[in-house]
Amino acid sequence: MSSPPPALPSRLEFHVEARDGEARAGRLGTPHGWVQTPTFMCVATYGAVRGVGPRDLEEIGAQILLANTYHLHERPGEAIVESQGGLHGFTGWQGPWLTDSGGYQVSSLADRAKLGEEGITFSSPLDGKRRLLTPENVIGIQEALQSDIAMVLDECQVPVPGAEGDAGAAQARIRVATERSLRWAERATRARSRAETAVFGIVQGGVDERLRAWSARETVALGFDGYAHGGLGLGEERERRAAMVAVANESLPTDAPRYLMGLGRPVDLLDGVAAGVDLFDCVLPSRNGRHGVLFTDQGRVHIKNARFKDDPRPVQPGCDCPACTLHSRAYLRHLLHIDEALGARLATLHNLRFYLRLLERARKAVQSGTLAALRDEAEATLGQRDD
Repeated sequence: MSSPPPALPSRLEFHVEARDGEARAGRLGTPHGWVQTPTFMCVATYGAVRGVGPRDLEEIGAQILLANTYHLHERPGEAIVESQGGLHGFTGWQGPWLTDSGGYQVSSLADRAKLGEEGITFSSPLDGKRRLLTPENVIGIQEALQSDIAMVLDECQVPVPGAEGDAGAAQARIRVATERSLRWAERATRARSRAETAVFGIVQGGVDERLRAWSARETVALGFDGYAHGGLGLGEERERRAAMVAVANESLPTDAPRYLMGLGRPVDLLDGVAAGVDLFDCVLPSRNGRHGVLFTDQGRVHIKNARFKDDPRPVQPGCDCPACTLHSRAYLRHLLHIDEALGARLATLHNLRFYLRLLERARKAVQSGTLAALRDEAEATLGQRDD
């Protein structure tokens, strides 16, 4: 007889259960559910994964979802979400929620954002109204959303195309952003009022080892519930990224969860697991799925290609997602070619299941001490061949 699941904690807990080198398999407890780590968080920016409902996500193995504070603040507004029972009541997803702070929108909405010591002022692309995000009100918004994990407001400096030659100026911008992010993080710690909402600090520093190590030490000194690696996955080489994660991890507590923000390729996720990261997110699997790019154990499949118009095989034999268990490549290609919503939904489910299953395999590999073999396998196949 299997033992009953542990009772849900009143606030975040994290337990490391197995290790393989720096990699670890753990158990993250929140008031809305336990999460087996390492895991992938499906991105539900506005409170929904496009075209995919809560039951679908539960059936493919999703454990925790990610929403965006800035976008939910803009619409429908945190007051409406709070009145509906927070994100859990509003969306119907009863498992854990992590909410990103909106700091990345400094870059994605750069032409509409003005940065200052107080915070970030956005000119809304919807109605032109000015909206100010500060370290304090970002925590307040996320507490109103009643997320299980909230992120502090930070400044993420994205490399500027064509500015590679001005390395000194770029480094100066990253230092200023890192120092400001730390000041904002300290302000965020004083704004907390809801014990059930855990808050993660974010380590910045670009690809400067000394700056990132300093950021990690100072962020840890503020005493957060967990820690994120920010400002990576922005074009730097894999080896450099691994070095940045490693140097920060030297200061991060081993008994706190670690989150590598926005990293997307399957091999990059496995690199993160090997470095001791527990949580990942990216829009890549859902966005690629809607455009007909599907992930398989043998590489990516561009399902819209003519060669698949009469292909009776599933996207990936043995995959247990709805697309693969019920439909052929030919049918999925047909749906996407006629812009049938079902095609985008099935492709999204397949890609998300692929990512979730990859990290399920990584967890088992950590438990059995075989993560290196799984990474070698991924190196030889994932992302190396396109069909």
